[in-house]
Amino acid sequence: MTTRLDAPARTIIELAGVRKTYATGSIAVEALRGIDATITEGEYVAVVGPSGAGKSTLMHILGCLDVPTDGRYQLAGRDVSHLDEAALARIRNEEIGFVFQQFNLLPSLTALRNVALPLVYAHASADEREQRARTALDRVGLSDRADHRPGELSGGQQQRVAVARALVTEPSMILADEPTGNLDSVSSADVLGLFGELHESGRTIVLITHEQAVADRADRVLAIYDGAIHVGQTGRIS
Repeated sequence: MTTRLDAPARTIIELAGVRKTYATGSIAVEALRGIDATITEGEYVAVVGPSGAGKSTLMHILGCLDVPTDGRYQLAGRDVSHLDEAALARIRNEEIGFVFQQFNLLPSLTALRNVALPLVYAHASADEREQRARTALDRVGLSDRADHRPGELSGGQQQRVAVARALVTEPSMILADEPTGNLDSVSSADVLGLFGELHESGRTIVLITHEQAVADRADRVLAIYDGAIHVGQTGRIS
């Protein structure tokens, strides 16, 4: 992937007036209150805020796991605000690489087969799946662990496998939700170093966290409070 020095970076994420309201019995809870935000190709952005601020809801919208009640969300130039579930599933598989706190690896599969799994849904051939999965594992420094199952890997290594799985489809962005939440300090530093390397190579990364040290690694911090992004906030986590 090329860097963003030769030409103006394209917009990967554009949120305009995004609202999300959940109905709880007769009560309507507004989780997002008119979010406006733009993220360009190659940016490394952290989203921070206290518990209940709307981070998880925003992550679900960004990851096409949910759609806004109102407003517009454009991902890589395509309006995905009101797509049906089948269309959202295709977008998730093609445009977004997910990294979760819990790793979400299948314990019965090797690292190689876990990484290749998104390519199964993309209907890639067996040879292509193996080649691309091995390339992704090599990019995260785990080519020698391809035949190991998750239970044979450390927490940090498991998260690296998860990052490789996120990379294997060459998505528009990597969306990481508390990626160091289950790691010790050494493994956390290792995984954050990997995100830094991916960013330096031009990857777009959106990372949701409640940890200040993790947020400090990003180029830019979006602070969300009470369902709204607060312009002028430092993004410091209290």
